[in-house]
Amino acid sequence: MMEKPILVTGGTGYVGGRLIPRLLDAGFKVKAMARSPERLLCRSWGRHPALEVVAGDALDREAFIAAGRGCGVAYYLIHSMNAAKGKFAWADRTAAENMVATAAHNDLKRIIYLGGLGEQDHEALSKHLKSRHEVEKILMGGAVPVTNLRAAMIVGAGSASFEMLRYLVDRLPMMITPRWVGTPCQPISIRNVLDYLERSLLAPTTIGQTLDIGGPDILSYRDLIRIYAEEAGLRKRLIIPVPVLTPWLSAKWIHLVTPVPSSIAQPLAEGLSIPVVCKDDRIREMVPVKLIDSRETIRIALDRIRQEKVDTCWFDGGGVLPPEWTTCGDADYAGGTVLNEAHRIVLEASPEEVWDTIQRIGGRNGWYFAQSLWWLRGLMDRAVGGPGLRRGRRDPVNLRVGDGLDFWRVVALEPPHRMLLLAEMKAPGDALLEFRIESEGPKRTSLQMAARFLPRGLAGIAYWYSLLPAHTWLFQGMLKTVARRTGKKVLDGPEAVEAESAVVCKL
Repeated sequence: MMEKPILVTGGTGYVGGRLIPRLLDAGFKVKAMARSPERLLCRSWGRHPALEVVAGDALDREAFIAAGRGCGVAYYLIHSMNAAKGKFAWADRTAAENMVATAAHNDLKRIIYLGGLGEQDHEALSKHLKSRHEVEKILMGGAVPVTNLRAAMIVGAGSASFEMLRYLVDRLPMMITPRWVGTPCQPISIRNVLDYLERSLLAPTTIGQTLDIGGPDILSYRDLIRIYAEEAGLRKRLIIPVPVLTPWLSAKWIHLVTPVPSSIAQPLAEGLSIPVVCKDDRIREMVPVKLIDSRETIRIALDRIRQEKVDTCWFDGGGVLPPEWTTCGDADYAGGTVLNEAHRIVLEASPEEVWDTIQRIGGRNGWYFAQSLWWLRGLMDRAVGGPGLRRGRRDPVNLRVGDGLDFWRVVALEPPHRMLLLAEMKAPGDALLEFRIESEGPKRTSLQMAARFLPRGLAGIAYWYSLLPAHTWLFQGMLKTVARRTGKKVLDGPEAVEAESAVVCKL
């Protein structure tokens, strides 16, 4: 069985993106399914000889079955967390049914699923946890045996739970909190989650079992706030629980204070509103693991953030796929006319020297020009439910396809010549921002910034033309600032040029 590839679903997510390299390092062959294969191929391990990346969507049964062909075991790491979609339960159910069909059709020997803790009959069980339990039933009702691992809060650098905790404690010396701040929880380190996932593969006793996984200590969220403040060297935080803060209100508050959007914060808050602790510890005998307590887990996570060595982030998975018009290059067939604007500057530099500045844009590095306006646009976006600028970027220097970059998503990357960003901000249309770098001879390089927008209705057209004068001023200012940051002489421009529509076809 181990000679066959292991199918990993959800490989672009926080857990899957860390599990795949561990399996490869352990000597396993891996077949990773992703809606956007480029998000995996650009990782440091994306070209590993034992890795095969295939395109597939868990909601597309035929593609799912094709992806599982020739595999022996499957890791099912797919969860629909976005409450704003409103159809997460349907998506979870459909994807789980497709996993069952894939396992049966390809004669897989086992499915390993990472689910959630929480008593199924608890009156306050959230819709998301109910959906997790429904997925368990669907998977375990199939012909292929399942190892079902249930976890509560997963803590690690870049996890949604940790980022929510970090920003709340860092920014608020006093907190008015919901009553669930005192509810018992059994957090688990991301390292231990990966330990259990990997080692269960070679532990036959886990086959067909539902097993609780958790760290060595049971704490309340109040305890985690206290521990984080101590490890981060902060003053003791004043916590005032009140009965009126529902999970919905808590999610809105978290949305304003932290980078975690309310659509993600709500299921996290709902999960903390009931006790989520391990009911049995059988996994500790079946799969011996050195458990890391919450204090050490937080300390490790803070160290990783300070060292800027965060492997995966909560916003890596999901994200919108590039709209059809960005791939077909003919917007008339995709539902409208693409509006374009482009500006160009020529520097006495090599493409690599210009790229070094371009790839650092966004996050803490800012957008190089009129940063107050970028901040205002981010604040407006955050107010209407968008990601805003607070999400930042995973790494201050290096980017990869699929990375969140403030309110953009990296959809194409060709160092040192091209970076293409897709807007995830709230806007009446689809928007792309491209940086294109081309050599025009020895020490002569052109840098072009191009914006492309497919408006939705009259509101989208009005939005584009109302911002057009500001775009011209902004783009040319950004190009001049890039020139200053590279320290290279400007040979020509900045000037308005015609956008090259063929660039979009390269997606």
